[in-house]
Amino acid sequence: MTGEEVSTASESDGPPGIQANDVVASFGAESVLEDVSATVARGELVGLVGPNGAGKTTFLRTISGALAPDDGEIRVVGDSIAALSSAAASRRIAVVPQTTHLSFAFSVRELVEMGRHPHRSRFDPPSREDRALVEAAMERTDTARFADRSIEDVSGGERQRVLLARAIAQDAPVLLLDEPTASLDLHHAVETMAMVRDLVDEDDAAALAAIHDLELAARFCDRILVLAGGAIVAAGPPEDVLEADILEAAFDARIAVEHSPLDGGVTVRALADPELDRRVHVVGGGERAASALGRLGEAGASLSLGPVPAGDRAVSTAEAVDAEPVTVPPFAPADGGAIERALDLAAEADAVVLAATDLPEAWRRCVTGTDTPLVAVGEGPVPVEGALRTDPDSLPGTIEAVARRSADTAKESRNRRALADATVADGGVDVDVDGVPDGDADEETNLDADQETDVGVDGETDGDVDE
Repeated sequence: MTGEEVSTASESDGPPGIQANDVVASFGAESVLEDVSATVARGELVGLVGPNGAGKTTFLRTISGALAPDDGEIRVVGDSIAALSSAAASRRIAVVPQTTHLSFAFSVRELVEMGRHPHRSRFDPPSREDRALVEAAMERTDTARFADRSIEDVSGGERQRVLLARAIAQDAPVLLLDEPTASLDLHHAVETMAMVRDLVDEDDAAALAAIHDLELAARFCDRILVLAGGAIVAAGPPEDVLEADILEAAFDARIAVEHSPLDGGVTVRALADPELDRRVHVVGGGERAASALGRLGEAGASLSLGPVPAGDRAVSTAEAVDAEPVTVPPFAPADGGAIERALDLAAEADAVVLAATDLPEAWRRCVTGTDTPLVAVGEGPVPVEGALRTDPDSLPGTIEAVARRSADTAKESRNRRALADATVADGGVDVDVDGVPDGDADEETNLDADQETDVGVDGETDGDVDE
């Protein structure tokens, strides 16, 4: 959903958690946000994605009230953020910042307790309710076990959970997260997003998270907003928004998007500028073929695949990297048309990749029916004699090497044939493609047809060649 079709609304009873209307923001003369409108309902987790400098953090700051917009309006659970005091705004909005660096060595418990400050006067001690909410937040985020440690003595993943616990203790209906997984490894990133998802579902919170990991956004978010050039350029469910054309326009990059037919997951690949200007046909299926296609697609190769059953894992990857898949019905043998098309693609390719350790008859016909160089990828036996073995990471370099070698061999063969043709035209001598003349071009250097010459094992001739 792009252009004039963009709609960021979501149906929900009562006022939405977040309502941004035509927000404009700038820093000095530099415009950052231009007429940005978005809605996040209660019980909804929305991902905010876009390139660096697109204005994601600025948008979150305008929603929280930390930055006043130049124009437009922000409403939180029905109230204008501009009309709320700082404490009132903090009772409605909890923020998990991008940076986890803190200036003072608070204990984990003290830091989580700060989430209760908006709910009491400055000099009031924590109430029984405050303590209960703090303990519950730490239990929920698995931070209670190190509650008395200094925040400086916990890991990055643990520190991120502490900041999330503080936001949970704040007990606000709206949650803003600025790149909550940016500094985390995969395990902790998934763990953090799962906690946010649970918070939204169980507490009916409205959450807006700026996320750099598009696959995490697809996995956990109900909707995704794409912010680029200071404007929302696309909005909707992940399966509608995370498409190559939308992301390429937003990120100004070559991107391949693969939707898994098994679990609906999304894989997003940022493709480098083409470095492998070669045509490659892949024979095989499953994860091995999908991996080979993905790696070669990242390198910029023009790809084809098959024959392979429709619905195979490799087919979705092929579609993501703009490869031509030759498919046949599942559990059915490849017909003549599919084999013929695959043979044509293999013959036109600079190399054929064997992404299998065992080749059924249809695949074997595709690789033995042409003179295209063969490269076997991955572990296991080489399925065809003469194929060059390589590992997945080295695949693009290996393809380039065998393609150059094949081109050099073909060029040398053409040169020899050209020399043969030129020699025939000049002197009537038949020259084989190996450059050795056939016939008597020089009587002094050729044996008489009537003479018998024996060559001994020492290479010396037995008999009189020249009397």
